[in-house]
Amino acid sequence: MRVIASAEIDQALAFPALIDALSDAFRGDMVTPVRHHHDIERAGSHGTLLLMPAWTGPAARDGLQDGLQDGFLGVKVVSVFPNNGAKGLPSVMGSYLLMDGGTGEPVAVLDGTRLTVWRTAAASALAARHLARPDASRMVMVGSGALAPFLIRAHLSQRPIREVCLWNHRPEKAHALAAALRRDGWPVTAVTDLEAAVREADLISCATLSTAPIVKGAWLKDGAHLDLVGAFNLNMREADDEALRRAEVYVDTDAAKSEGGDVAVSIRTGAIPEGHVRGTLFDLCRNPPQWNERAVTVFKSVGTALEDLAAAMLVWRSLANPS
Repeated sequence: MRVIASAEIDQALAFPALIDALSDAFRGDMVTPVRHHHDIERAGSHGTLLLMPAWTGPAARDGLQDGLQDGFLGVKVVSVFPNNGAKGLPSVMGSYLLMDGGTGEPVAVLDGTRLTVWRTAAASALAARHLARPDASRMVMVGSGALAPFLIRAHLSQRPIREVCLWNHRPEKAHALAAALRRDGWPVTAVTDLEAAVREADLISCATLSTAPIVKGAWLKDGAHLDLVGAFNLNMREADDEALRRAEVYVDTDAAKSEGGDVAVSIRTGAIPEGHVRGTLFDLCRNPPQWNERAVTVFKSVGTALEDLAAAMLVWRSLANPS
């Protein structure tokens, strides 16, 4: 069994190849059971264990070129221990176990954290491939955490974006990340006036832990696309109700109607009906909507094991068959 660290994952993956792999997966035959969620009780604190399994179905197995006649089986194991910071450890840690789909024999263990940022950014860019205006040239990145560089790179692989404005509630973090990305050749500039930047943007991507709306619907111009990645529980928001009411709303899976912030919160409070959500990534990939140049669009993701499996399979294939 091979152990694949973050550096090897970075070597194996690229945009738009990963975006194409996710598109194939959402149009293909994958089995994705409901994720397992377990509370871990500990004295004075608590933890959470998440198990996210998926495997290739019979149709997906036909014609596989991996030397595995029955495809793949995989599971991501994620632990969340909020008090780890006091021990000098990350609060979220994860691993991905990739197995032979016919025998269950372990093939590889991958760095789950690194795999997650790659596939999360790819899913957002896949949605933007169908929802963002084809000539989008201005992007706003809200948040400067671990996901921000991946989201910027993923979106720039899909649209002719010439300018990226980076905003963070701590301006010094935005300036530091923007400088680092510019050194790598990306057209990123830190900004402090978020409203002004959003009003001019064709594409806005949010990856924050905000508990109150940051982006307001009144700021979105006709034809803008809003990508909501953060806000992973019902106590978090990145966009206000007006942004969702104005928009044609899509989600990665139906789970986003009841999990995570933004869409699930607006449905729960009655700000939008559940039927306001037009579809999922499955729908976007299988029956892409006709683009409307005046329509505001929103994509909300909560993550799915299908994306993890598709990304892990691509890593395995890339490392097994280097070009």
